[in-house]
Amino acid sequence: MRFTQTVGGRTGLPAPRKVKHPPYVQWQAPLVWTTLTLTLNNDGRAESQMSGASSFPRHWIYDDSGKLTHKSGLTDYTDWMATSFGEHTPWGDQDSPALVTAVETALEHEMSVQLMHGEGRPKITKLAADSVLVRQGEPGSELYLVLDGVIRVERDGEWLAEYGPGALLGERAFLEGGERTSTLVAVTPCRVASVEAGQFDRPALEELSGGHRREDADQG
Repeated sequence: MRFTQTVGGRTGLPAPRKVKHPPYVQWQAPLVWTTLTLTLNNDGRAESQMSGASSFPRHWIYDDSGKLTHKSGLTDYTDWMATSFGEHTPWGDQDSPALVTAVETALEHEMSVQLMHGEGRPKITKLAADSVLVRQGEPGSELYLVLDGVIRVERDGEWLAEYGPGALLGERAFLEGGERTSTLVAVTPCRVASVEAGQFDRPALEELSGGHRREDADQG
């Protein structure tokens, strides 16, 4: 049995946008929504899914114990301002599919706070879809935090895994001699923050690397 429900509504602040008819400007605020699907299987298993969402802002879904379970991977303010009205909503004719990514670990969350607010000011990089962030074999020692979008990890041309907002990447080069062990490619438009990996404790970087090795083995 499958249940689907959409929750949301207009934001609290009206925002002007152009329209094709008089008065040629509309002051209604765009809509924000999240569509959730719950599937109950005959063996007793329950599966949840974020099946739709507005393209802005970020959507965070928690279970009944307060644990983060789903997170949207890409925000698009321009698209949201331009299209989140009328027929382009679940209350019109269409929903927007949600790009859902894996939830970051507790270690990644702790290290991401240090990256953004630690001793070194992070460098923010914007990437177009299909752009290469780092290439296998190149020298490098920066640690990267995905702020928005999805990054694909490749090694020797083979797809290994994809990571979304909150993921930390690039630690292996610092731990293994200063050479990139994989290529990082933007699957979608992305924003990425980076600092020197040497700002972090080596045991934390080794734990992060161990988690990535298990994930790559599972998905590769």
